[in-house]
Amino acid sequence: MTTIWLARHAETATPYLVHGAESDIGLGEHGRLQAAAIAPWFRERGPDVVVSSRMVRAVDTAAPIAALCGVPHEIEPEFHERKVGRFSQMTGEEVDVVWKETVRRWESGEIGYSYQGMESFSQITNRVLPVFQRVADRHTGKRVAIIVHGVVCKVLLLNILKDYGPSDWTRLGKAMNLSVSELVQEGELWRANALLAVPEPVTLVNANRTEKGGKRPEA
Repeated sequence: MTTIWLARHAETATPYLVHGAESDIGLGEHGRLQAAAIAPWFRERGPDVVVSSRMVRAVDTAAPIAALCGVPHEIEPEFHERKVGRFSQMTGEEVDVVWKETVRRWESGEIGYSYQGMESFSQITNRVLPVFQRVADRHTGKRVAIIVHGVVCKVLLLNILKDYGPSDWTRLGKAMNLSVSELVQEGELWRANALLAVPEPVTLVNANRTEKGGKRPEA
C-alpha cells in the first residue's frame, strides 16, 4: 500500500508577504526551528523517500528530513508554488480582496478563473497532478514524504480525494506551515487518514515562538 505524507513547507523569512513561484525566499529562524522539529516526527514514520519542489523554502524543509531518515531527496521542479504575478512579495487590502474573489469564483465552479498574471485552479491542476501521479507510480507500495506549497497542497487534495472538489476549498481548511495530510491509495483515488494537521512537535515550536510574527497568509 502506498502512503504519502503531503506537507506544506516551514515558515519563510517574511511570512507576512505573499510568496508565489516568483519569489524563491528561504526559511526564517522560526521556519528552521519548525523544520528541525518535524524531521524526527517523519523519522518515526519511516519514509522511503522525500520529494520536494526545487524552491528554497521547500528544499530547506525537506533536506533535514531526508538526512535524518537516511533516504533520497528527489526534486520535482513543477511542484513549485502558484504563480501570483505582480502580487509577489506584497501584502495588504488589495491582495486580500483579489484572493477572496478568486476563492469565491473557484468554489462557484469557475476553476479557469485567475486574476491577471496568476494561475487558475485548472492551470495548477494541469501542472501538479501529473507530477503527483508520477511520484506515486514511481514509488508504488512505498512511504513518501512530499514537501511542497500551500496552494499546491490544497489543489492536489481537492483533485484526488473522494467527495472533495474545488467547491470545497474553504471546507477543506487552511494549509498552515508544515500541516501534513496522510494519504493512502485506494485504486485510482486516495483516502486521507489526516488532513492538513500540524504535528505536535511543530505545534510546540509555534507555542514557544519568541520573535514577533506578522500576518501569515494561508491558502
